[in-house]
Amino acid sequence: MSKAVILGGTGVIGQAAARRLLAAGWQVDVCSRNPGRMPADLEAKGARHQILDRMDASSLRSALNDGADLLVDCLAFTAADARLVIPFLGSIGSTVMISSKAVYIDNDGRHVNSEVRPQFHGPISETNPTIPPGSGDYRTAEGYGPNKVAAEQAFLDSGNPVTVIRASKVHGQGAAPAREWFFVKRILDRRSAIFLRNGGKSIDHTSAAVNVAALIETVAGLPGARVLNGADPDAPTVLEIARAAARHFRYSWREVLLEEDPTSDVGRTPWDSASPMVLDMSAASELGYVPVGTYAQTAAETLDWLAGTFQRDGAGAQNLPFFEGRFDYAAEDEHLKVLTH
Repeated sequence: MSKAVILGGTGVIGQAAARRLLAAGWQVDVCSRNPGRMPADLEAKGARHQILDRMDASSLRSALNDGADLLVDCLAFTAADARLVIPFLGSIGSTVMISSKAVYIDNDGRHVNSEVRPQFHGPISETNPTIPPGSGDYRTAEGYGPNKVAAEQAFLDSGNPVTVIRASKVHGQGAAPAREWFFVKRILDRRSAIFLRNGGKSIDHTSAAVNVAALIETVAGLPGARVLNGADPDAPTVLEIARAAARHFRYSWREVLLEEDPTSDVGRTPWDSASPMVLDMSAASELGYVPVGTYAQTAAETLDWLAGTFQRDGAGAQNLPFFEGRFDYAAEDEHLKVLTH
């Protein structure tokens, strides 16, 4: 039986990878600091939870010293993180580091966390330039991308078969934040209208965790040092995402498509983009990767999970700083008054 170790295994991609590998007959060790976050279904399917502090070398030794056929590292944010794991990679068949499309820059050096949003002209391939590697606080907008690049380079320069997967707007069970909450909460609150900036035409490529998991399984059997994009086979507009959510819940609302208004947050969504941001998936396809499904097909899992979370936790569901100010219903109602007069 093949063995996989997943660092950060209770996160959105870790959970999806564990479910995918368990279904394929793998032995899976799910590693995280908090055993209370271990999904019951993973335990029921035979996954083993290991308490792990990603920043503690002895803790990593406990998880990795016996080797594995596959290591999935969902928690490598800095070069220092990578260097803690690299000494163990000699006994690992194939390693996957989860990275982000936030590393890409446009022709003017702008990235997704820049003060001015980037302008990409066409699908972004893995050969597109990236932010220079850096250090500092990876939890900041300025530090996240440079640290990710530094971690990628540390892994790729190690001489081990490491596949870097650059994901985009990840969705799936366990996502934090789950961006689809922007629409699900409005549906559960029975809002009569949905407001979307830029006419609903913004595109910021989505990545289903289950699709990333399928790519992880593909490269597990094809060890190598490489970088791959990891996104859905389609790149839906914000309007298409809103319609997918409404259709899933058989809900009807008025679509109010607004033009850009820098003075108002009404209609601002987590997928807004100055220009289409689409990842080129041809390199993954050439390796034999087959996605689980489109955005709408794979988002059903997220939508049902969020609705269930709301039923359990009520107003406390997805109560994260990310969503602060995103549910200003009073401002939306004022806009509706203007439209109806």
